[in-house]
Amino acid sequence: MPCYTVTVATGSQWFAGTDDYIYLTLVGTEGCSEKSLLDKALYNDFERGAVDSYDVNVAENLGEIQLVKIEKRKYWVQDDWYCKYITVKTPEGDYVEFPCYRWVTDDKEIVLRDGKARLAQDDKTRLAKEHRRKELETRQKLYRWKEWHPGFPMSIDANAHKELPRDIQFDSEKGVDFILNYTKAIENLYVNRFMHMFQSSWSDFADFEQIFVRISNTISEYVMQHWQEDFMLGYQFLNGCNPVMIKKCTELPKKFPVTHEMVEFCLERNLTLEEEIKNGNIFIADYELLDGVSANCTDPCTIQYLAAPICLLYNNLQNKMLPIAIQLGQTPGDDNPIFLPSDAKYDWILAKIWVRSSDFHIHQTVTHLLRTHLISEVFGIAMFRQLPAVHPIFKLLLPHVRFTIAINTKAREQLICECGLFDKANATGGGGHVQLVQRSMKEFTYTSMCFPESIKMRGLESQEDIPYYFYRDDGLKVWEATLSFVEEVVNMYYKSDEMVQKDEEIQAFVKDVCVFGMQDNEYSEFPKTIKTREKLIEYVTVVIFTASAQHAAVNFGQYDWCSWIPNSPPTMRRPPPTEKGVTTIEYIIESLPDRGRSCWHLGAVWALSQFQENELFLGMYPDEHFIEKPVKKAIEKFQKKLDEISSFIKDRNKNKKLPYYYLSPDRIPNSVAV
Repeated sequence: MPCYTVTVATGSQWFAGTDDYIYLTLVGTEGCSEKSLLDKALYNDFERGAVDSYDVNVAENLGEIQLVKIEKRKYWVQDDWYCKYITVKTPEGDYVEFPCYRWVTDDKEIVLRDGKARLAQDDKTRLAKEHRRKELETRQKLYRWKEWHPGFPMSIDANAHKELPRDIQFDSEKGVDFILNYTKAIENLYVNRFMHMFQSSWSDFADFEQIFVRISNTISEYVMQHWQEDFMLGYQFLNGCNPVMIKKCTELPKKFPVTHEMVEFCLERNLTLEEEIKNGNIFIADYELLDGVSANCTDPCTIQYLAAPICLLYNNLQNKMLPIAIQLGQTPGDDNPIFLPSDAKYDWILAKIWVRSSDFHIHQTVTHLLRTHLISEVFGIAMFRQLPAVHPIFKLLLPHVRFTIAINTKAREQLICECGLFDKANATGGGGHVQLVQRSMKEFTYTSMCFPESIKMRGLESQEDIPYYFYRDDGLKVWEATLSFVEEVVNMYYKSDEMVQKDEEIQAFVKDVCVFGMQDNEYSEFPKTIKTREKLIEYVTVVIFTASAQHAAVNFGQYDWCSWIPNSPPTMRRPPPTEKGVTTIEYIIESLPDRGRSCWHLGAVWALSQFQENELFLGMYPDEHFIEKPVKKAIEKFQKKLDEISSFIKDRNKNKKLPYYYLSPDRIPNSVAV
């Protein structure tokens, strides 16, 4: 009687084990086994982290094993089980691997294919085709699109984390509870002693240090010491939390009538302002998106304000990026003066504070929320809906959407919802953040997500002209390493452009992203079809890079750059000045957030900057969805390249007062999970 040895691995995360009954059926080309209960007498099966083996005897040889069916039946109470993988040893001594890495819930049957990646056109048997079709039909019922707000990218159809499919929920919801994390942060930072004075102002700049003592680190302390200096404002446009706003200025906009006479004393090359512009030394950051956005009015006791400034910057002879002119509104006029470094000290400081506050809002809502969180969710939902587990692109992308839908659902549940935590400290709370996303969607293009193109679009590709743009330099290294890895894997499965065109599943994935996820936004230029291997490689690289490197670059520096409140005020309590010469330090203090909102802000940027427990960083793929040796070699090559980049960045950062490490691969999580 032929005997098959079945080995079953249970996950090591919390609650992965089960006491339920587990049944298994082997399906081969020559027949099907009886349903077997996997049970060892006097032995506790399927414990967390366990690897258990069982013998399955059959009357006749089953031929090539194509499928494994798993059924779970309740023993006492409903008990979910996380299965990592199953291997089958045939009577001939061959091993067949069946990756699972899924939760088995309720009394359900899961059918697994062997681990070899296959395109739809590779499946020739009716059994394989049917399995592929049924898997996608089931997924499309589970992963449904929903419009959270008009004009937003589509999101998952779930109102709460607990409503999500079990496979994409966090292992422990407690770890990503925003309310719990904020409370923990405020306690850890020892700022809760100020909460009873919620709406009272600070006394002076030094007074902010009372909530800063326990949280300072290398960068945040340096920010506290130098935040008033012009170089610090300019440096953050390149390497701070939001290094995507600055553009080369090729022509001064009419709405920003800066003259040579205004800035002459700032220019160091004996050139006119027009000549400096032609020579590529003038840069601009325009916060037009904020113009007319409603400020937070959820607290009737505190009026909050927003501005839409324009900041002109000069790359001086020392290659320092310095602000040389700031206008706080979009419409020039007597009540909207252009502030200059030559103005009175507090006029200039307040103008820079307004720029930093506006940058904070664009960063949080557009750069961070929309362009990493929400778009990664779109990619994730479309992937689950259109790509079966056996598809090589599914295997490639799955680690890079890990927990993304869950963290976004939790954010909609607690953070950015009406009366959520976002409203407590931010001037764009109460609906302004919704307006910002809706406006940004009209400018959101696929090309802007291709990292090298996004740098070129802003005229910042030259290392010679701007040598200290570490976000660009490190980002390009990580992009090229990722692109090379994706290219190697894609070319293993697609031998021609025609194979890409004939892959109905990949075409459905791309179309789902564009037509449903991005709501067929005519401005976006997201492709509806992909016709070449080159474009498929770029597309997959965009998905991976956005979820990993881009999110890391704009998320994990929040604590460093935003914890010193005057450097990144989340709200302003006085309107922007409409004339020069009247600003006092008292007016600035009264403009900055009160004690309570400062504490909430501090807790937020601390909580949002923490890595997940057991974080998986770029290139770490402990779940072996690919079983093919060539792919495993490609992964090893990718990991080696990432290690080289990490070592380079570590060496460059030695003895730097402001080290840049956000795009060091050993600090880039695989996915958007916080």
